[in-house]
This record gives sequence, structure tokens and C-alpha cells, in this order.
Amino acid sequence: MADLHDATEEYLETILEIEEEGIIPIRARLVERLGLSAAAVSEQVNRLVDQGYAELLGDRTLRLTGSGRALAVSVVRRHRLAERLLVDVIGLEWEKAHKEADRWEHAISAEVEAKLVELLGDPATCPHGNPIPGSRHRPEHLDAPSLASVGPGPATIARVSERLELDDAALTFVATAGLIPGSAVTVRGRDGDTVLVDTTAGAQRVPADLADLLFVAA
Repeated sequence: MADLHDATEEYLETILEIEEEGIIPIRARLVERLGLSAAAVSEQVNRLVDQGYAELLGDRTLRLTGSGRALAVSVVRRHRLAERLLVDVIGLEWEKAHKEADRWEHAISAEVEAKLVELLGDPATCPHGNPIPGSRHRPEHLDAPSLASVGPGPATIARVSERLELDDAALTFVATAGLIPGSAVTVRGRDGDTVLVDTTAGAQRVPADLADLLFVAA
């Protein structure tokens, strides 16, 4: 993280993303997502509380304040717009967009953000299928079931969990296997801890823990 400002935004963004997945944000979840020590996370969480961006409740869960949520939403919006620009306009490979957008999100001004929205047509989601806050368009399939939970038959990949976006190897597998959002697949069933899927790239054996992070529409 380049500086304190970027660290603040990174933590607020991560808390919001954890909330999006229906997970209660606690410091242990931040340790997992950010790959930092418990001591480093506790120190930064205390800063967020001192800055008025978050509250640490009696049960040790974290809650964003109004100002913290507003900043978190702004960062997530810029990040996902940057991903759209990188993939749709610049042509960066899908699996590389998340990490590259991490570098862009802190540098996009309000003026540039407005121009991005105009250029991109105010997209509802990022290339990974996650909603872009503030879009006038309602994203589809936000409550879609996971690939691991559906029965045999045709489906379309709708969304990739933010947790999967942190794993470069998993993203590369998803892209190579033809499992990016918008891809049509045929679910064949389960074989132990593997989901058997046919895609445009051929027959795939998807680990169940990874299939839990891919969401599909019938």
C-alpha cells in the first residue's frame, strides 16, 4: 500500500466487499483477505475507528459509519469502472484486470470517473459480474446460486466472487477453462470434491471450493 490514504481506502473497500458476500466483517476476515498480520490489521482498524470511518462493536464486528461507507462505495465504484475500461477498451486479459485496477482506483478523479461512465455506457457490473455502485442499470443475477450447488443441465456463468479475484492462479484457471461471466456451460454433476462441467474449452473438472465462488444463471 503506497500510503496511509491508500491503506484506508483498501480496508474500507475490503469491508464493503465482505459485506456484499453476506459475511459479517471482523478483523480475522480482513487478515485473510489482505494477507497481513493480525497486528497490522488491528492497528489499521483502530485508525479507521479514530478517523470516524468505522465502529468496532461489542461483539468485535466492524460496522462502517456513514462517511466510511460513502468512501468505500466510491473506491469500489472506481475499481470496477477501471476493470471495465481495462478489459472492454484497452483489451487487457480478463484475469489480469482486478490486480491492475487496484493500482488505478486510488488515482481516478471525480471528473475522470464521470468520463468513464460516459465512455463505458454506465455499465451495471464489472467484468467479473459484480455490481458497480451508483449505476443507473440494475445488475441481473445477484442472487444466483453457486456452480457447486446446481444440478445437471445448461447454465450461464453470471458472477465471480471477490474472494476468487484475489487468487491469480484461480483466475487464470477460470479464464482458461471458459468459465468467465457470460460463458454458457453444461453442468454434468459431481465427482467427489469436483464439479464436472462442459465449456467451450472442453470438459472441465472444477474443484468444489472454487465452484462455490462461481455463480450461475439457468
